[in-house]
Amino acid sequence: MKRSICIFVVALLAYGPATAQQVDLSSGSVVQTVAKLRPGQYVWAPEVAPGGPMLLVVNLTTQRAVLFRNGVPIGATSISTGRPGYRTPTGAFTILQKHVEHYSSKYDNAPMPFMQRLTWYGVALHAGQLPGYPASHGCIRLPAGFAKLLYGVTRLGMTVVITDRAVTPRVAPTPEIVLNPAPVASAAVEALDWHPERSAEGPVSIIVSAADSRAVVLRNGVQIGSGPVSVDGPISGAWAYTLQSVDAAGQHWTRIELATQSVRDEPVPPQEWQRFHASEAFRRSVAAIVAPGTTIIVTPDSVGPGGEPVGIIEEEDAPGK
Repeated sequence: MKRSICIFVVALLAYGPATAQQVDLSSGSVVQTVAKLRPGQYVWAPEVAPGGPMLLVVNLTTQRAVLFRNGVPIGATSISTGRPGYRTPTGAFTILQKHVEHYSSKYDNAPMPFMQRLTWYGVALHAGQLPGYPASHGCIRLPAGFAKLLYGVTRLGMTVVITDRAVTPRVAPTPEIVLNPAPVASAAVEALDWHPERSAEGPVSIIVSAADSRAVVLRNGVQIGSGPVSVDGPISGAWAYTLQSVDAAGQHWTRIELATQSVRDEPVPPQEWQRFHASEAFRRSVAAIVAPGTTIIVTPDSVGPGGEPVGIIEEEDAPGK
């Protein structure tokens, strides 16, 4: 045990001040600073949004990650993801497991400080070497300082989105729309799969796939249901919607652009959501579990192999490095 602790401390030192550096925000906001980060650098400004739901967006193309709280960017970092042959998968994931001190069972007991598991088959967030390009075995390497800070504010079930589009996420307000679409006969015919007892509590993530005409509901990283969702017309790009708060005026959502062919800054018009339709039973079931912190991902792509959402494959293994 003593030898393991020594290895872990050496790993932290190796990923420490010589290679990791926190950058101040004197030159601009988190989003303005993220593109300027050099390998090993990161920014951290939690005071700009002290509370609220959180979402981490990882960009494989730019080798950057941005952390949002209550729809506001509070941190950004350089990263190193999977090298050729070990590509980091894209999709919507949830944090399944956390260990401050962790070692890879796949790659020579390699230390993985502040590990946060995203899949059961070898993908995790953790502190690691940052050469400035994809170099891992599929994991998402972070600067040691950022990995520790991130570990301190996340919780199991939090949503992590991994995209390969070279677009900096932008934030725009959105009306209460996703949970109140008009039902249609074609959607109502399909049976609803709903098992909330599989996970009684925790953050809720909903993945809406236009390709599958289906929505998958996760709570605390566990799939608790799915239902048919039809979309009129094409879906351009991918979006994340986070429920900030609920009051007498209704639900207050924030929209974050994840990937699109053309960057749009304008607010989302209410009529955009008239294209989304779901059965009455599915809408009632979802409405009963949403709370501040709920994240909805809308994507034109399939949610994963065989229609199962990427990131919840039940194949036990330790993460790579």
